[in-house]
Amino acid sequence: MNAIDFSPLLRTAIGFDRFARLLDGARMQADAQAYPPYNIEVTGDDSYVLTMAVAGFAPEDIEVVVREDTLTISGKASQPQPETERRFLHRGIAGRAFERRFVLADHLVVQGARLENGLLHIALKREVPEALKPRRIAIQTAAPAARPVIEQAA
Repeated sequence: MNAIDFSPLLRTAIGFDRFARLLDGARMQADAQAYPPYNIEVTGDDSYVLTMAVAGFAPEDIEVVVREDTLTISGKASQPQPETERRFLHRGIAGRAFERRFVLADHLVVQGARLENGLLHIALKREVPEALKPRRIAIQTAAPAARPVIEQAA
């Protein structure tokens, strides 16, 4: 059995079928991808930095694309020098092409990317629109109703 059945957990929830698909996809993706290594760092209440080790790649070799709720980082190494010019005793630095995908949470925005010392740093920040932020609703009370005046005949 390759898939996990979430239906018992989701019986009283509506619209969370996407969550189950994300978990299944994440499990399969974790098994398939290990290169290049990366860190995700929390730098504030609503800010994060994704750091990816991309040694040997130049900025023009890396492409960072955000489409809907997915951040895709891909790299294609420059043309290597002919093997006749270089001889390695050990070759441990991978220069192969890669593609990593990250599903972004709602309202997470990529603020920028920089390449420094073989590390690609991507800054992310959660920017919730004012219309979607929780707001306090004032409770009004009704004015006390005037008691009806009963006139008595004298």
